Amino acid sequence: MKCKELFKLIEEKIPLSWQENYDNCGLQIGNPDDEIRGIVYTLDITPEVINKAVSERCNVVISHHPFIFHVLKNINLANPNGKIIEKCIREKITVYSAHTNFDKHPAGVSAALANAIGLENPEILSPENGMLKKLVTYCPEAQAESVRNALFSAGAGHIGNYDSCSFNAPGRGSFRAGENTNPFVGEIGKIHFEPEIRIETVFPAYKQSAVLSALFAFHPYEEVAFDIYSLDNQYSGCGLGIVGNLHQSMSAESFSSLLKTKLGIQTIRCNTCVAAEITRVAVCGGSGSSLMSRAIQAGAQAYITADLKYHDFQAAEGRIFLVDAGHFETEIFALSALKSLVSEILPNFAPQIISPDSNWVNTV
Repeated sequence: MKCKELFKLIEEKIPLSWQENYDNCGLQIGNPDDEIRGIVYTLDITPEVINKAVSERCNVVISHHPFIFHVLKNINLANPNGKIIEKCIREKITVYSAHTNFDKHPAGVSAALANAIGLENPEILSPENGMLKKLVTYCPEAQAESVRNALFSAGAGHIGNYDSCSFNAPGRGSFRAGENTNPFVGEIGKIHFEPEIRIETVFPAYKQSAVLSALFAFHPYEEVAFDIYSLDNQYSGCGLGIVGNLHQSMSAESFSSLLKTKLGIQTIRCNTCVAAEITRVAVCGGSGSSLMSRAIQAGAQAYITADLKYHDFQAAEGRIFLVDAGHFETEIFALSALKSLVSEILPNFAPQIISPDSNWVNTV
């Protein structure tokens, strides 16, 4: 498989349109036409990671944090980043990043952290708005079922844990076929009335191309009448953070010990817990201070994230047990989740290696 073919399939699962507007997900360095020999997964692009890729004969590196994040004004081969770019080009290594789009994936960064802690019944903490669209089309009664099924197969009709969702209403469509047409029903030059079904269904915006392709492939009319509306509804399939339940309630002290054990850390930064027992926990891998209010609204007694400031703890006092477990520590589990997602695409592709990343922050 070529790099560009893999990246296209990844983006069907983790769309680039999900990334924050400040981010730079996707291809970073390399030739998308190169054939894939092996893949290395990493949080950060470093000289050690590129050396690992070379030694393992892997020519694709998939990182969480984008290597090219800020505007490049020059490529200085004397500085560390310039040397990395030079080596990637020389060794024909392609670098790809899945950052905030993977943060928002229901099996992404926060889901991996929630799974590591052992949260049950996980839900997205802050679902995205404005990522859904509605398709309305009109189809002859006899073909309505096949058109609906095609739309569902293309990704339309999902609402929460339900699928094949649509609204259908009978009516009469009218049209007059002009010259040089080939009408499915009716005659050229004569107004025709046809019993039709109005089909309405929702779909994620990133699946619009696939949904329309299915519509055009299965709708019998030469000219398909349809409308697409943008919706402000929340989309439960995309968003930041995860909230779930502990297997059993526990004290703040017991929960803190569990957290250290599961994340393999010695210390955490936290405020004073006012809840007698913790049963519901929210998490956001990486920098998630902005979701604290969401965690409280979701009924969580504890919120785990990273990069918290002094005043974040002050704002949380008396409201929620706020824990800073470290940026690296809350994101490192995401590499296995990312590898699993790519393995679904390449089930028999053996050379996939998780790089032994180093934490930039030391605790002494």
